[in-house]
Amino acid sequence: MRSVVVVDSANVIGSRPDGWWKDRAAATRRLHEALLVADVPGDEIVMVLEGGARGGARPGKDAHVRIVHAPKEGDATILAEAQRAGQRGCTVTVVTADRALAANVSATGATVVGPTWLLDQLDKLEHG
Repeated sequence: MRSVVVVDSANVIGSRPDGWWKDRAAATRRLHEALLVADVPGDEIVMVLEGGARGGARPGKDAHVRIVHAPKEGDATILAEAQRAGQRGCTVTVVTADRALAANVSATGATVVGPTWLLDQLDKLEHG
């Protein structure tokens, strides 16, 4: 069974006070680049971008990472991506700390993990 990881990119980027707010597009590019080379469990990773972060990566697929630009705030798009993947028979994991979003995606059968789960995966790569 295929697995899909849907990333609430704003939530993940915003979980570390590393100056991301100075340049959201650059922070998005860093996360995208890290996801391209990280060993994150999942056949496909969907990064949902909103607001100024959309300037950091074009929509479309790059290897196993697919970028989706949310038309407004990202929660509705994240929920829709999780639902679509579930309807295709995939196991779905959503990365977010947003409680309302977590409740909504959990109701679709998706597993929810916090940003720390994903950042730990990326840190393993960075620190070997």
